[in-house]
Order: sequence, then C-alpha cells, then structure tokens
Amino acid sequence: MTRREAGWPDLLALPVDTDGPVFSAPWQAQAFAMAVELHASGRFTWPEWAAALAAEIGAAGPSDYWHHWLAALEKLVAAKGLASAEELANRHEAWERAAEATPHGRPIELAPFL
Repeated sequence: MTRREAGWPDLLALPVDTDGPVFSAPWQAQAFAMAVELHASGRFTWPEWAAALAAEIGAAGPSDYWHHWLAALEKLVAAKGLASAEELANRHEAWERAAEATPHGRPIELAPFL
C-alpha cells in the first residue's frame, strides 16, 4: 500500500507500514513520547503544541518533519520554563559527545556525558 493509498500526505514523506506511520529512528519515538507525556501532565495543550509545530514547519518548510518536531518541543519546553536554554544546550552537547564516543551499531548512553 502506498502513502497516497493510505491517505498519508507525500509532502512530509513519513515512513509507513501497513498499519500507518512508523518512526525511522528511536529518537523520533522518544521525542513523540516526550510531547505526549508533557501534554498528559498538563504542561501544554494540544493547540499550543500544534501552533509550535506549525510555526517550525512554516519557518523552514516540511523538509525534515521530525527535526521540526524536536525543535518545536524544545522551544515550547523553554517557553514554558520547563528547561532553560542552557539546560537544552548542555543536553545537545552531551548528546554529541556521547554519539561521538559510541561505536557504530551500539546504543548511545547519555548518562556518562551529562
């Protein structure tokens, strides 16, 4: 079944299987889960989330949906005071160090780099 047959827009080129969209990398599932959990815990509403994601996609175009998703989540988290820009930057740096230190094919462990 193609994306068009399944009713999914080709614009975003999200990977799909017979059940619908799938994640192409673990970090995408984690970003999705974080957004769902932050909403479920009352940290932001779905309209706030939709506006943040739409702003990201509108600013850069639909070239990489999950990077837009992550950028929107980071901006909304910062705007809500859930994490500072410095904390987010520190996480980015720790992730880069952990990724560089991890042999190909092994899971990235962030904890030693925080």
